[in-house]
Amino acid sequence: MATLNYLPPVKPSAIAIGTVFNHGVSLALLAPVFGDTYHRAQAANSKEEFLKSKEAASAAAAWGSSLAGSALQTYGVGALLVATGTLSYKGAAYLGGLVFLASSAPSFISQVFTEKRPLDTVAVGALARVFETVGLSLALNYWGVRQNPFD
Repeated sequence: MATLNYLPPVKPSAIAIGTVFNHGVSLALLAPVFGDTYHRAQAANSKEEFLKSKEAASAAAAWGSSLAGSALQTYGVGALLVATGTLSYKGAAYLGGLVFLASSAPSFISQVFTEKRPLDTVAVGALARVFETVGLSLALNYWGVRQNPFD
């Protein structure tokens, strides 16, 4: 039988703060999607017509999946901070940098060299991912992730 003893405990308030932080960064990336949806909602004749549209469904799905992903990523980074015993901002920044390199760097290299995407587009995405990883680890380190700091 599998147990959850191997998962480090993370303070629930840290997960909540990190989720809000990470979700805010994600929403900044999704702003064009929500902006278009907002303009279509204004153009719709009624609220009911807009709520039944595909734009409303896709916006709700993007918002919900972004929120769930933010919560999971926050727990993951918080668990790494707890498991590694990171207490300093320098250590948290290094840990966030390693998470960035492990999770996002391969896709950015692929976008630049294989897909030949414009560098400004790739740079904006990379900056957002740096905020989602390094910024998140620094914010969590500031808030505190350990449930009992004396353990």
